[in-house]
This record gives sequence, C-alpha cells and structure tokens, in this order.
Amino acid sequence: MATVSSFESLRFPSRSDLVQFGELFEQLYAASSDEARRQAVAALSRCPQVPQETALFIAHQPIGIAAIFLMGSKAITDGTLLDILRATGPDHARAIGRRDDLSPAVIEALVGTHQEHASRRTGEDRAEALREAARLEREEEIRAELRALVRAATPAAEAPVRLVPASEIHQALFVRFARSGDIGMIAVTLADALASSQWLSERILLDVSGRQLGETLLALGVAEADGLFVLRTIYPHLAEGGAETLIASLDPAEATRRVESWQRADRYTNGDGLPKAANGDDAPARGQAHRDAFPGPGRQSAAG
Repeated sequence: MATVSSFESLRFPSRSDLVQFGELFEQLYAASSDEARRQAVAALSRCPQVPQETALFIAHQPIGIAAIFLMGSKAITDGTLLDILRATGPDHARAIGRRDDLSPAVIEALVGTHQEHASRRTGEDRAEALREAARLEREEEIRAELRALVRAATPAAEAPVRLVPASEIHQALFVRFARSGDIGMIAVTLADALASSQWLSERILLDVSGRQLGETLLALGVAEADGLFVLRTIYPHLAEGGAETLIASLDPAEATRRVESWQRADRYTNGDGLPKAANGDDAPARGQAHRDAFPGPGRQSAAG
C-alpha cells in the first residue's frame, strides 16, 4: 500500500515512474494478503495513469478483486479491454459492461462475447444432459446384469431366506465403484448383494459413522482388505486407522443378525421385488413405512 500510495501521489508520473511501478507491483501483489490486494486495486482504479501491463495483470485476477478496476479505471485503453474480453469469462465481461465510457468497438466486442458465452453454455447443458442419460443407462445395464447373475446362481424356487455371502463379482464392484467415487453404484451393488431395495442400501451408506456399512460388509463376507478400502474411501475420517478399529470392534455373528433383521424389515416393507431406489415414484409412502421398520443411522431396532 505504501508503494501504491506513493505512485498515486504522482500527478504526472514519468515513463521511468511507470516502468518502475510496473516492475514492483506484481511482486508486491504476490506477497500481499487478499485484503491488501483489494485495497491496492481500489486505489489504482482512481489513478488516471497505470502501466498497461499492470492494468492487464489486475484485470486477469479473480473478479472479486478485479471488478472495481474493470468498472471504474480510466487508465485502461480500449485495446487492453478487448484483450481482457478475449481472455476472461462472463463475470469480467459484465464488469466491463458497467463502465460509463464504452467505445463502439468495446460495445461490439461485449455483444459478441455475450453471444459466445450463451452458445457455450447451451452446449455445456446439452453435454451434461447426454452424460446424465449415459450414466442412468449404465446403472440400468449393471442392475440387469447383476440380477441375471444372481438368478443364474440361485434358482428362484431355492432362494435362501438367510443372508448369503457377497459373490466375487459384488466384491470386485464394491472396490471398483469406491475407487471411482461412484456412491450411487455402490448403493446399487449393495442392494443387489443383499437382495434388498435401494432403500436399505442407501440408508446403510447414510450412516456417516461407517458402522452400518462395516457391519454389512462383515456380514456379507467381503474380504477384509477390500472392506477396509471401501470404508476408508467412502468415509474419509476412517482413513487413518479408523477403519481397522471399527472392524475390530464388530462381532461377525452379531453383525450378521443385525443385517438379517434389516433385510426382513426391508422385505416386509418393500416386498421381494427388484431393488427399488429411495427416490422412486412411490418413495414417500415406502419411506415412512421403512423408517418405522428399519433402524436408520443413529437409531437401534429392538432386534439390534
């Protein structure tokens, strides 16, 4: 601020003054706090002369700092404004658009920039919609494959009533989706492994302590290394030894009994049909019944 104040006090800075200030400013800016940067930029926005290199540097800063300079500085030439419009985004363009001394060339560039941003935004929205459709299609394909695999391994007439260990495919998918951070697909795979609705799997995952998922993985017979990896990945607070401590505190037989009680409550509430997501069409009605029957995070059932 001392450097900026000294420069601000020069009514008619010489060429050497401008060069010297331009050389100093970027170094001092990099070493300053955000508040000092804002104060310095606000002071420079009142100066009738600022080195164009400095003006260009300030204009490329985050909009929270650059806005007052872009809106009010008389020292920015039209050429610099055009360079800024070509190199920055819509926030900087809006700040320039609030200047009261815009030339026809800058106005024309602002119009073109607005149209370009609008077109780009439309393209991004379209691409996002396509990505979402592809994701939903992929989820449905994996769901269908999992159901087919389970039906092939276990005939419907002989489907066991009690909890059965997760297959190698399920275990591999747990690790794969944990590694990619796809919690939605972990919920789908967990529901399939439990032969339950996604109401149950999603409520298990919503227990932020990680205990319910730990009990479920233990009851499903997931390999210890895989289970620890999944727990550490989904719940970051378990990364530094917390997952090992959690698993060590669990009793496998008790975990199996608890998960089976959740399965019975889920089947009573949702029936034995295909897994249903918690956000399905009949979610409100099923949700209330499920909350009455299944002990969600932080609650214990009588059986548990």
